[in-house]
Amino acid sequence: MQTDTQPLTRRDRRAASTPPPAPAPRRRVSVIGVIGDLLVTAGVLVLLFVVWQLWIGDAIIGAQFKDEGKQLSQQWATDPQLPAPSASAAPAAPDQPAGPPTAEPPALEQPGDAERFGVVHIPRFGPDYLFTVAGGVSASRTLDPIGLGHYPDTAMPGEVGNFAIAGHRGSHGAPFADLPSLRVGDAVVVETEEGWFTYRYRNLEYVRPDGVDVLLPLPQQPQVQATDRVITMTTCSPRYGFSERAIAYGVFESFTPRTDAGPPLSLTTGAA
Repeated sequence: MQTDTQPLTRRDRRAASTPPPAPAPRRRVSVIGVIGDLLVTAGVLVLLFVVWQLWIGDAIIGAQFKDEGKQLSQQWATDPQLPAPSASAAPAAPDQPAGPPTAEPPALEQPGDAERFGVVHIPRFGPDYLFTVAGGVSASRTLDPIGLGHYPDTAMPGEVGNFAIAGHRGSHGAPFADLPSLRVGDAVVVETEEGWFTYRYRNLEYVRPDGVDVLLPLPQQPQVQATDRVITMTTCSPRYGFSERAIAYGVFESFTPRTDAGPPLSLTTGAA
């Protein structure tokens, strides 16, 4: 039986004689290449963590701390334990506004470690600035989980001597992030169950991390007996460093007992 066959053309013969193309060589995976890829990935993750820790996470923690301070303030407002002041505000003349209360500040007991006893208001930083202050300055027990810490054995609010507190500036809610931006005359109000202690900001200085003389009854004045009531606020400097400490000082102005009259005007007119 015959079959019809077509003669091969020149193109067909050329195609038949051309060997198939060799497969593309597979890329060799080197150890250095793998390490490089891992380092790039790790760098991206570290960058994301830093962004979270310094900005996003800080804002979330700060808002949480402020909410806790607000709750504590509201708790005292609804169930106050009113002290019996030893004096009352001096009566004002009919054409004169009432001056600051002249009540003698009550004596407060030193708090236990991590025991919450006050709420710090700084109107310069906004009406929602309410950070809880607790006993001790341990990072793990007080500063990180609560916000502000009171240096043990320094004075209590309103007491003659130095009421000294510490707070972070660049992490864990950063309650003292803007401490250097305070202006002379700004109010720093410490609220407790007994009432409100108003201090007025005076000055700022920078010291070495071991400059503990700022905690003396009269800051930076060893062997001098204190006669004034002052507040000292300490934090790290620069904001994301530890080479120095920023120290803000204030002087006591007044104590306002927790009465039906409500909080002092310094809470709303505290920015100089």
